[in-house]
Amino acid sequence: MLAGGSALGIVLQQRFHRRLHRELAAPREPVSNTLDAYSLEGETVHFPTQRGRKLEGWWLPAASAQGHVVMTHGWGANRATLLVLAPLLLEAGWNVLVFDVRNHGNSDSDTFSSMPRFAEDIDAALAWLHRAHATRPVALIGHSVGAAATLLAASRRDDITAVVSLSSFAHPDGMMRRWLSEKGLPFFPLGWYVLRYVERVIDHRFDAIAPVNTLGKIRCPVLLVHGENDTIIPLNDAYTLADKHNNATLRLVEGGHDLSESLAHHGDELVAFLRAALP
Repeated sequence: MLAGGSALGIVLQQRFHRRLHRELAAPREPVSNTLDAYSLEGETVHFPTQRGRKLEGWWLPAASAQGHVVMTHGWGANRATLLVLAPLLLEAGWNVLVFDVRNHGNSDSDTFSSMPRFAEDIDAALAWLHRAHATRPVALIGHSVGAAATLLAASRRDDITAVVSLSSFAHPDGMMRRWLSEKGLPFFPLGWYVLRYVERVIDHRFDAIAPVNTLGKIRCPVLLVHGENDTIIPLNDAYTLADKHNNATLRLVEGGHDLSESLAHHGDELVAFLRAALP
């Protein structure tokens, strides 16, 4: 009787884990357009990342380059998301590498997506950049989960000139609690178990990878951009990041989480920030 109950408990737990994986999986949006559709010139590139996977991206060379910019999209998006910034960056003399992380766009699939795996893919993009092109100052730009991953990657490196974080959250715990609330799941005991299970799956404690903790380890200027009407990541997260660390500048702009329209209007400020960070 006890053995039967134990077996049933294991089966139910496994089913719960499988459902959790499905619920948390990032939706894939393939890249169907070519650069011609965006009136941009460049080439499609492929490079390896962790676990034998390959990533796909676009390399956009500037006419007179003074540096490189690596741009990372957010959860469920693809490399086309941040192309609105490409013309401004190219005109200002920044080569642009924009790519799809694993399980996104046209890059390879993997067992799961996570913010630390986004950061691994940023490192892979930087490794390709250093192998394939001349050494120049490198700036990182990321959006949402891609922004948090950009902060994590930059916190572990000393070869980054500037970082621009667009709509980053402050702590994964807060993100997960909001997700649990949306699903109508009580935090105790189920929600607490979900958070601990996710930490085990991604093999990272939330505190160790939280932007509020990694930001202070970054040794270059950081620009935090956040939409005043963001309903995905509360504005308070931006204030939390800015208030805790004096190496970051907070810029609030009109708009929500996406920021596409705002970036088109405030791109000159972003370019000025990057220019000021050049050695």
